[in-house]
Amino acid sequence: MTSPDTLQLFRLFQKAAPAWFFRQLCQKHGYGLRQGIYSANVVVWLMIWQRLQGNRSLTAAVQYLLQCDAKHLHNDCQRWTQDKVSAATGSYCQARQKLPTLIVSQVTERIVGQLRAEMQEGWQGLMRPVFVIDGTTLQLPHTPALKKAYSPGHNQHGENHWPMMRVVVFHDVFSGVALQPAWGAMYGDAPVSEQGLAEQALERLPTDAVVLGDGNFGIFAFAYAVHQSRRPMILRLTQARAQKILGSQLVEGTNRKVIWQPSRWDREAHPQLPEEASIEGRLIVCANPSRPAELLYLWTTLDLPVEEILEMYKLRWRVETDLRSLKRTVGLHQLSSKSPEMVEKELLLAVAAYNLVRAVMCLVARRANLTPRQLSFSFVQTVVEAALPGLDHAATEEEYQQRLDRMLRYAAQGKLPNRSRVRSYPREVWGRGGHFPRRKRVVDKGKPTK
Repeated sequence: MTSPDTLQLFRLFQKAAPAWFFRQLCQKHGYGLRQGIYSANVVVWLMIWQRLQGNRSLTAAVQYLLQCDAKHLHNDCQRWTQDKVSAATGSYCQARQKLPTLIVSQVTERIVGQLRAEMQEGWQGLMRPVFVIDGTTLQLPHTPALKKAYSPGHNQHGENHWPMMRVVVFHDVFSGVALQPAWGAMYGDAPVSEQGLAEQALERLPTDAVVLGDGNFGIFAFAYAVHQSRRPMILRLTQARAQKILGSQLVEGTNRKVIWQPSRWDREAHPQLPEEASIEGRLIVCANPSRPAELLYLWTTLDLPVEEILEMYKLRWRVETDLRSLKRTVGLHQLSSKSPEMVEKELLLAVAAYNLVRAVMCLVARRANLTPRQLSFSFVQTVVEAALPGLDHAATEEEYQQRLDRMLRYAAQGKLPNRSRVRSYPREVWGRGGHFPRRKRVVDKGKPTK
């Protein structure tokens, strides 16, 4: 999926993060209010715009500012009035680097909060939002600074080339909105686990949210952190861990209240756990709907029927497509920044860009009386791309609104079909084809050569 109408997204951006909010942030953090052409709100929007375009270069962003009817981004700088704004990218590049990461973080947090307030939806009958957590990895450019912050790691063939970042993010299972992620090094002297990052991300979760996680997060340390935050949870457990908690044979149909206590391994891996740490909840054993021969072992602190718990856990799969959209739609699979600070800003504003697109999808769904998850990303993308030229050339606000309404009406027809059967093929990884031989380092008098 690529960008919906840029002007519509900018209006959402202005609504979620208005000019007065930027002024307050700049005053609070001692960042100059007058930065010439590239003020804080202009830089933030251009970095979001870059994430939404196929051409994510600095030159494309500057040309958009200069030529693409971006008068809403112009300020009272004298160079605008005298038409002496340079097309070079140096000033924009420096403004991106100078923009404090803390300002970017708080802008992203506000955009998430404002959009969630507009699109909030909870589990029917429970009236609570449900958030599913999962992690992924991002490949970073090969620079000395990024190698130091995010080690490339190594395997039996030697040291890897690309630095790797581990990212964990909570997604709303209904709207797809992503909260501000937590990240860290995947390898090196101080690597961080997905479970450790999940505990950090937990701080940004709404207080009334239900936490949904797969077996990777079904460990005592994370469950205890969720319990301490007074949030309910549904976590999948491994068979060995469920057996240890229950203390008896696992039988399909089990639905028993038990107390989960940390094992010796849990305490060795997480010495910060208090001596009296324990969690009271329910252990549920049921058949996997997609694989009848397989059993699911679920841990929950919700007081709901087993059927509802299972229906909620089925929503966990949605985070897989959300992460795919986050990495492919806004290009997180390929970051171009060469310093840790810029990588963090690029990551945060990519999440903000993704959420603005999600807001457009929710707007389309509401008009068609659908849920956002019922719409096809690729279909809506095609409709939006076809409508962009007409939207850009609308002469009046009334004409723009008419064309926008028509675009939304067509986009609403991209409803996904209801799957009546399970997939006809198993989820397996394709084997690797032929590849070039691995590159070897040859050292000659202390100088590496190809």
